[in-house]
Amino acid sequence: MKIAGFDIGGANTDIAVIDFDDNGEMSVIDADFKYFPMWLKKDELGDALIELLKEEINEIDAVGICMTAELVDAYKTKEEGVIDIATKSKGGFNVPLAFIGLNGVLEYGEVIKNPNEVAAANWIATSKIAARISPDCIMIDTGSTTTDIIPIKGGFECAKGRSDLERSKTGELVYSGTLRTNVAALVDKVPLKGDWVRVASELFAVTADVHRILGNIKEDDYTCDTCDGAGKSKEECMRRIARIICGDLNMLSVSDVEEIAEYIYKKQVERVAEALLEVSKRENIDLVVTTGLGMDIIGAKAAEIAGLKSKAMTEILTKDECIVAPAIGTALMMQEFLGTKKE
Repeated sequence: MKIAGFDIGGANTDIAVIDFDDNGEMSVIDADFKYFPMWLKKDELGDALIELLKEEINEIDAVGICMTAELVDAYKTKEEGVIDIATKSKGGFNVPLAFIGLNGVLEYGEVIKNPNEVAAANWIATSKIAARISPDCIMIDTGSTTTDIIPIKGGFECAKGRSDLERSKTGELVYSGTLRTNVAALVDKVPLKGDWVRVASELFAVTADVHRILGNIKEDDYTCDTCDGAGKSKEECMRRIARIICGDLNMLSVSDVEEIAEYIYKKQVERVAEALLEVSKRENIDLVVTTGLGMDIIGAKAAEIAGLKSKAMTEILTKDECIVAPAIGTALMMQEFLGTKKE
């Protein structure tokens, strides 16, 4: 049986096509993602899902979907977003389709009745994979925009918060990611030649610029738009970082900009580590499983700062597959859901 799992985010939509054998063992056939800003292109979502499936479109037996895109400002409420996304997603498929919810898998009719059940529930799917590495751990999934910090005990997630709002209270969601985070949201001052300089409260640069300058990501990893519409070379990233203190590359040296980037990176990791430590102490768990685009540069570093042991999800998935882990987990949950329906 082949199942397609989609993770529809605000900026990226991910896909994983999984082949399950008769014993339920899975093999990943395809894992991919597309930069798809829902605040601009939500009406094109149905076509984008079909496009991501490519030649697999006629071979899949079922589709599972999780989402976080309901939060984009193209929607007045999360309920409106969920219903719109679910409806547009459903249109192009003639196979069984269901959605990942906070308490299990829901079919379309149930989603329409209880839209908040599936809002921002992609971490539920990812935790299924982390539990395969260790039944007692804290999963850190650092994507382009956010970091999920999810406790798992006895093989099941046990997050205290359920919605994004609640998880922001409990330390289980840090709105900081590898690519799209405004650096002005991370620091208000940066070091420069022994002094401190205040940061402009503008969208001049994002964390992708920081990580590109430091060599943490490659240019191909920089999949979001740049703040100034320019390119993604190291020099262009440095120009944007210089701009956050109202400077330019005539005023700042390469080492000046690298010092600023290092400081921003340090503060980003410390912010994730603070939340991780809160969850670790509360749940008495000292093992971290990292995944996502930032699993090494943010998740593992945060675990190190917090004094916790860490393992990467690459123990059971490839690095590229880890980037779309919620889509893989969605396909896994869909397969389990279909099995339950047959019983």
